[in-house]
Amino acid sequence: MEKILVFGHKNPDTDAICSSLVMADLQTKIRGEEVISCRLGNLNEETKYALNYFKVKEPKLIEKVDEGQRVILVDHNEFTQSVEGIEKAKIEAVVDHHRINNFQTSEPLFYYAQPVGCTSTILFEEFKTSGIEIEKTEAILMASAIISDTLLLKSPTTTDHDRKALEELEKIGVDKTQIEKIITFIQIDGTNDDKLLKLENLNFENETFKLGLQELKEVVKNMRLFGIPENNFNVDLTIARGLDYYTGTVYETFLNDYRELRKCMLWWKI
Repeated sequence: MEKILVFGHKNPDTDAICSSLVMADLQTKIRGEEVISCRLGNLNEETKYALNYFKVKEPKLIEKVDEGQRVILVDHNEFTQSVEGIEKAKIEAVVDHHRINNFQTSEPLFYYAQPVGCTSTILFEEFKTSGIEIEKTEAILMASAIISDTLLLKSPTTTDHDRKALEELEKIGVDKTQIEKIITFIQIDGTNDDKLLKLENLNFENETFKLGLQELKEVVKNMRLFGIPENNFNVDLTIARGLDYYTGTVYETFLNDYRELRKCMLWWKI
């Protein structure tokens, strides 16, 4: 039997990706058959960094589905925001926190919707309702999505359900402060000097961070000494590698005429 695909909306944000991963896990446990997490576009920098940091594999990229393909939608319901071919797919379930619009099916389905700040909040409650234990990775993904979608619980769309979910997820071993720091970290912008100054002003009392920042300053300093134009290099705080043997500053180089070719390089600690 063809496997069920789970995916969020096009141009996915952190909630769309994390909800897809978590819903696939939940449905695999409930159904006793593998459910596949998918995505309808490239990861944004925030999501990419978070998945790399927590060493979670990104969902499979799909562009269209065939007629009759069994699917589950998360973090959206509008067909205009969904995958090509969705009109003829067999939609088995929807989990969403947005308005219902431009949506119809020819068969009954499970529809989980609440006016909360994040789809992952609904998924958290589905775990509780189903009596299924939440694993630490699932908890981290849901907490990351809630913190991102509710803007650190400061968005006007934030509800008591979101706050309660995050509070419960912390008990499973999620370090909310750590996730907040990651999101704050990757949202740092400005010129190269602006970014370095903002990193300094974070005042992280962590020796690895201090050493990494010093190495990054040395990279920028030496690139300037070599006469490399400022617009030819950029401090990108979203470049991350989740493997333990990456022990220094990672950087990527691009050939202007062949931007699709990317070379990852590494500064090793000696």
